[in-house]
Order: sequence, then structure tokens, then C-alpha cells
Amino acid sequence: MITLANAPVSYGVFGLARPDLVEVPSGPRLLELVRDAGYTGIDLGAHGLLGVGQGLVDNLAEHGLALAGGWLDYPFAGDDESFERAFLASLPVLDDFALVADAGLGRRPLPTIADSGSAERKARPGGSPELELDGERWALFVRRLERVAQAVRERGLEPTFHHHASTYIETPREIERLLADTTVDLTFDSGHLLLGGGEPDDCFRRWARRINHLHLKDADLEILRGAQGAKDVVREVWEKKVFVALGAGEADVAGLLDDIQAHGYDGWLVVEQDVVLLSQDDLDAAIADQAANRELLRRWFA
Repeated sequence: MITLANAPVSYGVFGLARPDLVEVPSGPRLLELVRDAGYTGIDLGAHGLLGVGQGLVDNLAEHGLALAGGWLDYPFAGDDESFERAFLASLPVLDDFALVADAGLGRRPLPTIADSGSAERKARPGGSPELELDGERWALFVRRLERVAQAVRERGLEPTFHHHASTYIETPREIERLLADTTVDLTFDSGHLLLGGGEPDDCFRRWARRINHLHLKDADLEILRGAQGAKDVVREVWEKKVFVALGAGEADVAGLLDDIQAHGYDGWLVVEQDVVLLSQDDLDAAIADQAANRELLRRWFA
């Protein structure tokens, strides 16, 4: 069975937000918006946004939502101090995941592990072979990832790894290396795969047995191509709305969803449409888009 969720990023609530231009929705408002749009789960967002501890459980239960997952990034290729700091900071978040999982609100959440990337990767979203990690740096990456995965499993949870633009796991080649060299399964993100030069239908079929979490996105790659060389490429791409409503970009959304159903995927499907809100109109459009995305999905999921 597939369970549908949405995420705070779809409503402009994430690290690139511009609260100086427009007030982003609060945690309680996000819970209302996701519920009212017809989803049964929500991603965590920044720890504390939806509450912590029992407060998180109570807030989810009040809105009839389960927790799908949540972003946890680590500087896997960084220095020891930075990685250790990130690892320790993530432990209370993992504890909250476990508390929610044991509360019986619905399908269990998957802590969604990702790399923090680097300045060199952020300057060149889309990736390139010369940006890949070399042997020793890759070996360190793998050891650190397995340490995080162990901390997740010790709490009775299933880890998943999110490939992402501007990180060291971005391109299909890097994703395949991750799957070959680690025990952690994949959060398959159709939008980030497009940005990394992959073709979602083909890659889903190749990796299906290792995919344990889905993020469904569509993307306008012309925005990525036009932003190359900008001073801050990542902000340029996101503010120009590289992620669009399902069916409005270059992903074959219908074909991908047919493949997902045909392969018998059983888990969360999180609709994401990262948007940087630059005006109230942008927020109104984001709310409308998430409702429209849910309506489009009724062809596959009532």
C-alpha cells in the first residue's frame, strides 16, 4: 500500500525561506494545510516546527496525520568536528521519530538521511565526474553513513538516504555507488534525479528493489540551465521555482507512477514542490498547487 504525504518545503518552509519578504506558515498552519489538501502524512521539517516529544505526537494526532519522514543532513565528507556535532545534534530528532513510530498514528516514519554537500557542489548543481569523492574520502563517507544508519536502527526505525542536488550523492553514478557500497536503501526523488542528470522512469526500474521511500517532484530544467554561473546558483534556482506542479515540468509523472504501482512499491510517497516564497501570491499559489497535486494523484490513489 502507498501512503501519501506532503512536506513543509511545499509551502515555503525550509532553509532558503525569505521571512523578510513574506511570513511563512507556522507549524499548526502547515498541519491544517496538509490535512485539508487530502494527504494523510507530513514530513517533519525543521525539528520543533511541528512540536517535540509528546507535543509532536499530540499535534499530529489532532490533525489526523502520520509522520512520513524528515530531513537529517550530515557533512559526511567534512572534518571530524563538524560531523560529530551534526551526529550528536541529530540524536534527539531520532528519539522523536521513535516516539512517533511507537504512538501508532499510522505508517512508521523513515528518518531521511542526506549529505550536507559543500561549497564546490553548491556552485555546480547537476554534478560532474571531477566533483566525485576519491577513494579515501569515499571510504570515510561510507563509514560515517553506516554509523548514522546504526543509530537509526537502534531505535527500531528504518533508515533511508536522500540523493540531493549540490551534494556528494547527486548523479545516477553517485547514487549507484552508494547503493553498491552501503546497506542503506534509497529515498528516490524524481525532481532531484532530473537535476542530477537522471531519467526517473529508467532509474526507478533499475533501483526499485533498494527504494524504500519516495519523494515525487516535477522540475523545469531550463531554470537550472539558465542559472549556471550565478553568484549563488542554489538560491537562484530555487527562487526561480525550479520545482513545479506535477505535470508542469520535464518528469513523466504518469509513466513514473505507473511504474511505481507495477513494481508493487509499499511505503510513503511524499509530494514535494520546494518553493521560496517571495510574496503572498507565492504562498497562495503553493497552497493551490498542493491541492491540485493531490487531485492529479487520484488517478492512482483515491
